[in-house]
Amino acid sequence: MSKPLIYKRWPPQHEDQIQLYSLGTPNGLKASIALEEMGLSYEAHIVDIMKGDQHTEEFKSVNPNSKIPAIIDPNGPHGKAVSIMESGAILVYLAEKSGRLMPSDPVEKNECLQWLFFQVGHIGPMFGQFGHFYKFAADQCKDPYPKERYQKETQRLLAVLEKRLENRDFLLGSSYSIADIATFPWVSTLSGFYEAGEYLGLSNYENVGTWVKTCTARPSYEKGKAALNP
Repeated sequence: MSKPLIYKRWPPQHEDQIQLYSLGTPNGLKASIALEEMGLSYEAHIVDIMKGDQHTEEFKSVNPNSKIPAIIDPNGPHGKAVSIMESGAILVYLAEKSGRLMPSDPVEKNECLQWLFFQVGHIGPMFGQFGHFYKFAADQCKDPYPKERYQKETQRLLAVLEKRLENRDFLLGSSYSIADIATFPWVSTLSGFYEAGEYLGLSNYENVGTWVKTCTARPSYEKGKAALNP
């Protein structure tokens, strides 16, 4: 059997392990944090999106949409290798493979997926657009409308999280899950990489702040970041 095209650019040292192609962005961290939390053996490969690595034919062989993260599991379903794109799909796959961080009860599993999709469909896109216009396009776009639009939507979504986290340690209650892993790196980047904590009034979202501190205090967070540090 021929080897995956991506192996030509990022050759694995341990072909029997899960191969992760990512970088330490909010989306990129999801997979490495989950892998660390679940105790699954993996090998991380840095995909430098600032240099355009994601647009190479090698990377597009596992994600034709040129987005990180992506994985190859050499020991996938039916004993065959499988490649997976999209961070949400990767989290669900890893949770099912490990039997961890996603409830098995159908009702609770559905709740987990709802909050995972909430991140994928709302938190990520809106926070990302806010960061773009607040930090990266501040000198290019003089019209205040885009920044104000995404600021308001970001604050609205933070309010949704704040309400959800009332009397809850995590998004599902007392249990840490892939829904938390998907979401907290995006909240953390608002005050971190985007340097917009004061602008957004993040201190007003006390439940969210406590939750982020709890999630970032887990050893898997620092290990996941370290794995993707170029």
